[in-house]
Amino acid sequence: MTTPKDLRYSEEHEWVKVEGEKVRVGITHFAQSELGDIVFVELPEVGDEVTANETFGSVESVKTVSELYAPVSGKVVEVNEDLSDNPEFVNESPFEKAWMIVVELSDSSELDKLMTAEQYEAMVKEN
Repeated sequence: MTTPKDLRYSEEHEWVKVEGEKVRVGITHFAQSELGDIVFVELPEVGDEVTANETFGSVESVKTVSELYAPVSGKVVEVNEDLSDNPEFVNESPFEKAWMIVVELSDSSELDKLMTAEQYEAMVKEN
């Protein structure tokens, strides 16, 4: 399982890459492997507000539909439009091609509540 050390992670298996006052968000390698082949991704619109620990979209696999939970609060400033035509990117490249949204943070202290790569790996091993 790949867990990049420069990212932060939520208990709901989203990853966060800090880019100044913004963060790029996606789902982890573990999450996509548990879901199986992703066939559809539903994401918010640019300009939408997301709230930490509340849903912002969903991913549909051949097995199930799974909600996506915002790891932080803020305004969506970018959406990965490539995922509508290429949902398989989530399986093929969860950390590079399959980022989902970019959020302009409304409260950067929320980043402190996210896990390091080591903490996330320990949590996944426990489950």
